[in-house]
Amino acid sequence: MESFFKLKTPDEVFDIIDRFHPVGEETIPLEDAAGRVLSRDLQAPEDLPGFFRSTMDGYAVKVRSTFGANEGLPALFHLKGEVLMGGSNRVVVEEGEAVKIPTGGMLPEGADGVVMKEYCSLLDETTLEVSRAISPLENIIQPGDDFRKGTTFLNKGHRLRPQDLGVMAGLGVSDAPVFRKPKIAIISTGDEIVPADKPCLPGQVRDINRYTLGALCRRAGAEPLCMGLSPDHFETLKRMAEKALAQADSLWISGGSSVGTRDLTLKIFEILPHFELLVHGISISPGKPTIIGQSGTQPLIGLPGHVASALVVGEVFMTRLISRLSGDAGLSRRFRAEVEAVLSQNIESASGREDYVRVRLTEEKGGLVARPVFGKSGLISTLVEADGLIRIGMNTEGRYQGEKVNVMLFNLADGGPL
Repeated sequence: MESFFKLKTPDEVFDIIDRFHPVGEETIPLEDAAGRVLSRDLQAPEDLPGFFRSTMDGYAVKVRSTFGANEGLPALFHLKGEVLMGGSNRVVVEEGEAVKIPTGGMLPEGADGVVMKEYCSLLDETTLEVSRAISPLENIIQPGDDFRKGTTFLNKGHRLRPQDLGVMAGLGVSDAPVFRKPKIAIISTGDEIVPADKPCLPGQVRDINRYTLGALCRRAGAEPLCMGLSPDHFETLKRMAEKALAQADSLWISGGSSVGTRDLTLKIFEILPHFELLVHGISISPGKPTIIGQSGTQPLIGLPGHVASALVVGEVFMTRLISRLSGDAGLSRRFRAEVEAVLSQNIESASGREDYVRVRLTEEKGGLVARPVFGKSGLISTLVEADGLIRIGMNTEGRYQGEKVNVMLFNLADGGPL
C-alpha cells in the first residue's frame, strides 16, 4: 500500500515553487533575445524619438498662419522646399511659409504643426492653399513621446517580445542582459524502459518521458539535458544523478516516485548534498506521487512514471518552475492561456483533491464546447486527443453538463496558445 507524507495542496506547491530563484545571468545579442527574460531594469539612454517628427504626409507650417482657414476662405502659403528623410533640415519656416514633409520626417526649424496633405492643394509650383486650421503640435510626435531619457522602459523579469526588441533597437541597446536558460537534467528509470529507437521485447516499453518532458522544457524556455536511462539499480541511478547535478540547474527523474520496494527516487535524493524534502505527494489526480526537493539551491523533481501523469504534472507545475528559474516575473508564470467553454457532460470528482481532466474543444453554435477525453491510467492517447485541461477544485464533487469551464490550453510556445 502506498503511503505519503502529508499531501500538499496545489496552492501550497505553487508557493513552494515560487521560492526558487533564477539560475544566473548573461548578456546576449539583441537578435537572439526574443523569449528571454531581462535580468535588470533598462533605462532609456536617450529620448525616443530624438526629434520632432511628422505623423502624416503633409506640410510643416507655423500653426498661427492657418488660423481662420476653411474651405470657403483658404490660407495661402509660399512653398519653401521639402524635408528629406534621414537628412538634417537647414530650411527655416517663417510666417506664411510651408515645407513639404513625409510621415516620419524631421520637423524643420520654426514649424510647430503639420497640415495633412488632404487639406492642401498646390495652385502653382510655389503657392500652397490650406483649407483647414490646425492646433499647435498637431500631427507631430515630440522628443520623448515614446520614452524619455533616464526612464525605465523595460523591467527586470519581463519576457522579451518582438516589440520589446524593437524599442531596445530604437534606443541603441544592441545587447540584452538576460537570465540564463535553466538547464534541466532528465533521467528515465525502470528495468522495462528501452530507448525509442530500439525494438521492444515482451514486457518492455520505449522511453516516452524523455521526449515529452524535454519538449515541455524547450517550449517553456529551458534547455533539457537528457542523461539517459537508468535501470532500477541504486548505484547506477546515484552516479547518473550526481553527474546530472554537476551539469544542470535542476534534476527531474521520472519513474519510481510512488512508495514501494522499488522506489529509488527519494532514496537517491536523500543522499545528495544539503537535501531538503519539500513535497512528497500532491493532492491532485493524475500526479499524486510527485516529489519536490532541493539539493542546495537546485530543485529535485520526482515525477510519476506514467506518461500521462508525468506530462500533466509538467504542464501544471513544471512550467511554473521553469518560469521561476528563468526569472520570469510576469503573468506567464502565474497564469496559463485559457479559453472559456461549455462542458458537454457531467464529470464526477473525488472530494479532497484537484482533478485535471483532459478535454477536446469543438466549435459549435454559440461558442466552444469542452468534451472530456477519458481513458485508462497511463495512456498517452488521451493527451494526444486533448486540447487542454480543466481543473476541478478540491471541495467540489464534479462539474456539470452545460456549465462554463476554463480550459487551460496546451501551448505550442511559452505564452502562446495552441
